[in-house]
Amino acid sequence: MSRPWIILKLILGLLWGIIHLAISLFNLWSLLIYNLECYLISSGLLWKYRYLNLDRLKSLAIVVDSKEAKNTMKIRQLLCWLSTMGVKYICLYDIEGVLKKSFEPAMKGSRDGKAGEYLGIGASISHSSHKDLVVECISGSDGKEGIAKAANLLCSTYLNGDTHGNGKREPAFTEADMASSLKAVGCGGPEPDLLLMYGPARCHLGFPAWRLRYTEIMHMGPLKSMKYGAIVKALYNFSKKYQNYGK
Repeated sequence: MSRPWIILKLILGLLWGIIHLAISLFNLWSLLIYNLECYLISSGLLWKYRYLNLDRLKSLAIVVDSKEAKNTMKIRQLLCWLSTMGVKYICLYDIEGVLKKSFEPAMKGSRDGKAGEYLGIGASISHSSHKDLVVECISGSDGKEGIAKAANLLCSTYLNGDTHGNGKREPAFTEADMASSLKAVGCGGPEPDLLLMYGPARCHLGFPAWRLRYTEIMHMGPLKSMKYGAIVKALYNFSKKYQNYGK
């Protein structure tokens, strides 16, 4: 190997190391700024975050990676924080249904009013309200399977309906028909205005797509590093966004 080639290789390796170090330092600096900002928000030292206007936030969705969804203490803490911030409707989702299984005792307890004690936040689960907070738990089975069930219901309704001229039936399925069918099979629900994702993946992990037409989506990082200030900032940023729904 010639000397010029060795020198070029050393120079390229040095440049790669410098670039890698610069990126690492930038990421570290960004993380420090982020943590400092979250601390200041949590401490109430940043005035603009003290008062949240949640009039536009009718429904909030929380998507959690199934592995992290097993940390029920973090989920309860998250629900507690959102409740104190004034959120009225929360939809919890993980693709494998871990949240449904974890909070099943609360779902049963909500019938006798003890679900709030189970959660420790004064909230009931599965469309049961307590102190103006409603929590809904859904999973991946409410996605494709929900659409299939709703489609079967629409088809059976159509086939059992009256015929029109010459024995032919004319299907006329509308968006409202599909929405009512989804609600009838237990897979309907309000469209969230904001969706917060917790986990390594920057995607909604199969959250029912028909409920995300106008949803603002934000990635919040791992659930284990969840911060109160980060949630306040996300809700504040949402309250300042303008959404153009078209005509």
